Amino acid sequence: MQAGSDHAQQGDGQQRKPRQRSRRRELFCPAHPEQKLVGNGKKYFLHLLTSEQLKQRGMPDGKARLVIKAFPVLVLSNEWIEELFCAACGACHWCHVVRLDAVHHSVRWARRDLWQQVAHVDPLVANPSVSQFTAQQARRLSRKRSDGKGWFG
Repeated sequence: MQAGSDHAQQGDGQQRKPRQRSRRRELFCPAHPEQKLVGNGKKYFLHLLTSEQLKQRGMPDGKARLVIKAFPVLVLSNEWIEELFCAACGACHWCHVVRLDAVHHSVRWARRDLWQQVAHVDPLVANPSVSQFTAQQARRLSRKRSDGKGWFG
């Protein structure tokens, strides 16, 4: 037996499986089902406060009331809102992502009312910790001159 050939067998004569690389999550655009979405931004997990919200997700009424009594705020680890980019749309969209398993996910456009289930975040309201000067400077690239051309490009 050669010194380098014994790495594929264990001591009891059984062969080991080759190590498999874990698959990346597959997220597809709701408007273009063949187009994969790209994004690894911050995930805003949904918080449930009432038993009715649990019942909407398929939990029986009695169990939903028990869970809300035990955990007044229940954070869902398999549902979140995330900003994702679609190359076919050419834009970033806020998406409601539901993890079905490690690779497969359900993706829908995030409705406005879902943001009420995310703690302390509203994408339409400016961040109060950002000064007016900083906010103006961030918007300056999108402003146009009077002739319709951009200031910087």
